[in-house]
Amino acid sequence: MGPLCYRRHRFPPEIIQHAIWLYLRFTLSYRDVEELLAERGLDISYERVRRWVLKFGPAIARRLRQRRPPPSDRWHLDEMVVRIAGKRTYLWRAVDDEGEVLDMLVQRRRDGRAALRLMRKLLKKQGFVPKLLVTDKLRSYASAFRRLRLTCRHEQGLRKNNRAENSHQAVRRRERKLQRFKSARSAQRFLSMHAAVHNTFNLQRHLISRSTLRIFRLDRRLSRAHRFLSEPRLADRKISSVAFDVGFGDLSYFNRVFRRRYGATPSEIRRAAKRGDLPH
Repeated sequence: MGPLCYRRHRFPPEIIQHAIWLYLRFTLSYRDVEELLAERGLDISYERVRRWVLKFGPAIARRLRQRRPPPSDRWHLDEMVVRIAGKRTYLWRAVDDEGEVLDMLVQRRRDGRAALRLMRKLLKKQGFVPKLLVTDKLRSYASAFRRLRLTCRHEQGLRKNNRAENSHQAVRRRERKLQRFKSARSAQRFLSMHAAVHNTFNLQRHLISRSTLRIFRLDRRLSRAHRFLSEPRLADRKISSVAFDVGFGDLSYFNRVFRRRYGATPSEIRRAAKRGDLPH
């Protein structure tokens, strides 16, 4: 898969990607993203952000899914009711035992054919059969399980599927923020992008110490600063502005940790980028 093409766009790729990340990562509307960007001095309308999400969001989601490690072999399947254009619709979702969203499918019915369609798509996408499949007591899952002739263990219970039930919370928050989905197609497109971003940034905080999380976040902020400084089109921006954009309020601390990470100061990286001899 080739790189994304940002030609004929007024703003650089970093700003476009940041706007898309804000919208998909947090429970924000397009107008909220517009105001957040305006605080950084960027005059970008909410309609422009919407078009960026529709154009680049699916491709970014595909790249994120390709970089994810394989999921665990214990899957949880569940369905939830969503109102689309005033009609009762079902969102079928599958997650693993760590909360990783495996797949989802928006369908009108809640029967064996709908469950079979979800499980076929899930098995084809993942490429292997799980060791354990956990669902609620809906009979459609057992019917699809028998039709596929799966040999893995199938557990059904009201409390056993809490992992899938809890994973619906992020979707409910976005549904309220969007004031419900307008069509099944737009819901499927948005939720697939949202799931890819959610899997990437959903850290298991109860399994990570505070010091380790601080190291992860510092490395991510320094990587963003390095990309900003390496971009020739952003050569006129002040280093202090770049430091503020990635979350550093103290410029001396930013210079110190940046040099420790890359072996060069931000000014040296910028001069090398202007000369075109920046190592790749």
